[in-house]
Amino acid sequence: MKKIAALTLASLFSSFAYAAPETYVIEPSHSMPRFEYSHFGYSVQLSRFDSTSGKIIIDRAAKTGSVDVTIKTKSVNTGSKLFNGHIQGEDFFDTAKYPTITFKSNKLTFEGDKVVSVEGDLTVKGVSKPVILTVNSFLCMPHPMVKKDACGATAVTKVKRSDFNMGKYAPYVGDEVTLTIPVEAIKQ
Repeated sequence: MKKIAALTLASLFSSFAYAAPETYVIEPSHSMPRFEYSHFGYSVQLSRFDSTSGKIIIDRAAKTGSVDVTIKTKSVNTGSKLFNGHIQGEDFFDTAKYPTITFKSNKLTFEGDKVVSVEGDLTVKGVSKPVILTVNSFLCMPHPMVKKDACGATAVTKVKRSDFNMGKYAPYVGDEVTLTIPVEAIKQ
């Protein structure tokens, strides 16, 4: 009888451990959000941000969690120093006045054990708008190099840059922007 009680208690405690929320810190060298837009219809331009931080809290048993991401706007990388300076100006990111872009979730949607969408507020140039990030890939497993648990995902949404006071040259330079956020995070 004592063995059964001990096994039941051990099982109960292990299920609580699994059900507890887990905190993951964003690993910046593998988390570089990018954005793309039409350039006069000639081509689709692709740029990225090189400095991202934040954390993800996830409770897979309860199917809840939160995502908090901060992107440094001065880390924008268009592939051209001249254009980096141009896009950091007042007409676009205005990095002197608005040094960060943030995303703060208010709802995660799961299918089974996988997150399939994240709803929240995207703030660019002091303007917050609700967005839904569609999660195209999601995986949690032990990281083979850092020897800790890790989660990774790639999420996508579309926004209008004019909604964030960045509409200069629209419609010639596309107003619709696809934002892709690949993220890897290490469990703390």
